[in-house]
Amino acid sequence: QVQVAESGGGLVQAGGSLRLSCTVSGLTFDDHAMGWFHQAPGKERDVISCISWSGGQTYYADSVKGRFTISRDNAKNTLYLQMNSLKPEDTAMYYCAADRGAGCRVPIPVETDFGYWGQGTQVTVSS
Repeated sequence: QVQVAESGGGLVQAGGSLRLSCTVSGLTFDDHAMGWFHQAPGKERDVISCISWSGGQTYYADSVKGRFTISRDNAKNTLYLQMNSLKPEDTAMYYCAADRGAGCRVPIPVETDFGYWGQGTQVTVSS
């Protein structure tokens, strides 16, 4: 059984940083691209970042480009999202997901590419 679990969310002031982690079990981690999504209250869930199986390909939504960094440690079956210069509009539930394939869809990954999802971790940025 595949399990995906996010951690690292919390409350932070604007301008601060957080690092989210996502551990995956039950699948061959380095066979899969991985993604981070977020969903603010009343809004749709959107992809914010994706990383290919090797880490050689990455995607960032314009809203987070230059502030967030996605990375992975295949030896630890763990995905990370380093979030810097956080803004109140980053407040959302953040989800980790495993792609069905090894690469990120070009030009923009889509939710239906991802077959395994975590329960999410809340990030709240106060102004």
